[in-house]
Amino acid sequence: MKETIISTRNSISAFLYKNVAKPIFFRIDPEKIHDSMTTTGKFLGSNAITRQITKTFFGYKNKILEQEIKGIKFKNPIGLSAGFDKDADMTGIMGAVGFGFAEIGSVTGESCTGNPKPRLWRLKKSKGLVVYYGLKNIGCENVAKKLRGKKFDIPIGISVAKTNNKKTAQKTAGIKDYAKAFKELKDIGQYTTINISCPNAYGGQPFTNPDDLDDLMNTINKIPSKKPIFLKLSPDLTKKEIDKIIYVSKKHKIDGFICSNLVKNRTNTKVNKHIKDTNIPKKGGISGRPTREVSTDIIKYIYRKTKGEYTIIGCGGVSSAEDAYKKIKSGASLIQLITGMIFEGPQLISEINRGLVKLLKKDGYKNISEAIGTDA
Repeated sequence: MKETIISTRNSISAFLYKNVAKPIFFRIDPEKIHDSMTTTGKFLGSNAITRQITKTFFGYKNKILEQEIKGIKFKNPIGLSAGFDKDADMTGIMGAVGFGFAEIGSVTGESCTGNPKPRLWRLKKSKGLVVYYGLKNIGCENVAKKLRGKKFDIPIGISVAKTNNKKTAQKTAGIKDYAKAFKELKDIGQYTTINISCPNAYGGQPFTNPDDLDDLMNTINKIPSKKPIFLKLSPDLTKKEIDKIIYVSKKHKIDGFICSNLVKNRTNTKVNKHIKDTNIPKKGGISGRPTREVSTDIIKYIYRKTKGEYTIIGCGGVSSAEDAYKKIKSGASLIQLITGMIFEGPQLISEINRGLVKLLKKDGYKNISEAIGTDA
């Protein structure tokens, strides 16, 4: 009976989003919509009444989805990726929307206005986005001030990166900037992500180079922190480059990988075959459905290469339970999304979790952890 009620609720929400809200939203500049959603989310998370109302419309739970990973308890495996809640305005509402965890940021050492506008475009036919924000955020000190002492109803990850400016393109300054953000936020949230893969920052991605990454992690690991540390990887890396990053990771306190960030390489055939739109901006990184295959391939490769030694968070092109399940069976313990929610509606989180329960039961699993890596 409960499942029937939730199914009906989600069907109504999906219908209203796709036929009423989405047509209106998609006529307006995407960054303006994002900013208005941030304001709305901040309000809804500000008091118990609006949180409970939101939970009534979007919440879902099932014990088969619960896991404990690196000492962190997750009610379900579906999380919000970094890049949506840039300044930690919506930590109060994400659990009520149905997420099992959320990652804020990326947060940098100094505040950053990001790249010039326009910097966000919809790929309507491809169900993707082109993102060129350039690490827009209010800086680590302001985010820390906002979150310090705050209690969260779901695990919160903090993604840190180097400030997008000419100064941090120099390695020593870049490492110092990462370290400032890491240190300022080391006691906030449940895990930290070191984002070495933003495709839209000045100077590119120098810390995908193994020697530079080694120097960065030597500095980061000198800062005392009890939280797990993840590296967020670029989907444009070759297998040889991934191998080198794994080699460096074994020398340091790195607990896992997020696979993966935005796709910048416009010649990637696994991405291009899913792009149906024309006149795509040449700058920026691609998210959403076109990135689904390349992300899953990296998950499977790392899981096989490391024999499941590292926790993997799958990110890229998830818009259904089947998408999430494929990443889980390829080796991901947790899943992140943003773009799928933008195209399908906020009820998508509940629908993915409901769908995962059905898929797990169909395959005879009693807990989601049993399915991790079974296809790898």
